[in-house]
Amino acid sequence: MELSVIFAFWCVSILFVLTPGADWAYAILAGVKGKFILNAVTGLIIGHFLAILCVAAGVGALVAHYPVLLTGMTVLGACYLLWMGGNLLLHPATIANDSNPIQSADSASSWLIKGVGISGLNPKVLLLFFALLPPFIHPEMAFAPTTQIMLLGMIHLLSCAVVYVLVGIAAKKLLSTRPAAVKMVSRISGGLMMGIAIILFIGQLG
Repeated sequence: MELSVIFAFWCVSILFVLTPGADWAYAILAGVKGKFILNAVTGLIIGHFLAILCVAAGVGALVAHYPVLLTGMTVLGACYLLWMGGNLLLHPATIANDSNPIQSADSASSWLIKGVGISGLNPKVLLLFFALLPPFIHPEMAFAPTTQIMLLGMIHLLSCAVVYVLVGIAAKKLLSTRPAAVKMVSRISGGLMMGIAIILFIGQLG
């Protein structure tokens, strides 16, 4: 692929990555916990990768052709964000404690799985790739369209990984010694997730 096409795609892609949303809220939450940043970000990236695979396989076109599938995904994703946000509001995060390594290992696995759920069940991620990737695909190129989608998708995933890890590290550095601030940021993250869920529900009613 031409470097100009790759650079143009990256310029558009990074704008979406730098826009705060549920992924940012989750990365910040992982940061305030102190030790689950890589697990959380890995989960988010896996969810994004699944969306890229769906677009490459043509599922994006199927969803666009049958709106009821998108409605179902939206409701499911909104319910998941509502559940996650509600838990954070009722049980805000606290600064990590290293005294229980077994519990920490179990929590690390759960952070990865929840990250997959947050990005993988978010229909906006699928729609983003469905709208973002095709304009940069050129059928006349030597690479097949599916290969081009995967290559551009990997560039987007790399940007996501770098930005989300930096967001988590920044949250850790700024909040690791401020337990009151950790609870406040945790509740804000939970409120943001619930707000996004409500917006998704309202969008379906409209």
